[in-house]
Amino acid sequence: MGHACKLTVAFGLGLAFAQARAAGPPLKLVMLSGSGEYKSGDSLPPFAKHLEANYNVKATVLQAKGDTELPGTEAIDGCDVLLIFTRRLKLEGESLERIKKHCLGGKPVVALRTASHAIQTWLDLDREVLGGSYKGHGPGNVIQKVTVAPEAKGHPVLKGVADFESPYSLYKTSPIAKDATLLLTGATERPAASEPAAWVRECKGGRVFYASLGGIKDFDVPAFRQLLINAVFWVAKREAEAKP
Repeated sequence: MGHACKLTVAFGLGLAFAQARAAGPPLKLVMLSGSGEYKSGDSLPPFAKHLEANYNVKATVLQAKGDTELPGTEAIDGCDVLLIFTRRLKLEGESLERIKKHCLGGKPVVALRTASHAIQTWLDLDREVLGGSYKGHGPGNVIQKVTVAPEAKGHPVLKGVADFESPYSLYKTSPIAKDATLLLTGATERPAASEPAAWVRECKGGRVFYASLGGIKDFDVPAFRQLLINAVFWVAKREAEAKP
């Protein structure tokens, strides 16, 4: 091997080691899956694999069994970010208390679609933590146009996110909390309606992101996937780190 080649290899190895050191420990992400209507059990595991393959993330998906069991919630205790995508689970005891402890303890939360009514035994999650006021949804079989709120352009969660469309009903989420920052608006033409579709806020010092999107077809949209990746790192107060 020539001298120049040796220098190139040495530089490349040095850069790789420097990047690995700079990246730090993986972001520990726990995802709660239990939204059968929107097939969270089909969308979250591939998304977790995508994150682990491309970013400095260790992702764990906890899948609900029926509407009363969520095995493995002890993983929440040591996680950096909790992602919630369940629907009307009737949790009690330790499982519920672990979720409450995280959400009400100033820790990072990302929430999707039915997370506004994620836990039937704790419906105040929407108002207390997410900053929403879910009141049902509009008719199905419509195209929801999702647009970036003009005042939010430049927000880190919207980096690389352009307007897109979603084939799912428009959630009635307004009014959102006064301390929330609107990021995206969803609108339909027939019927004519517009609602907040994504926003961020702080709850007891912890960053929170919520989007009323998240059906399985949304995960096929690059803008939605980028939105979610940005949100996971933003709530953790970390830059999106490529896999070391």
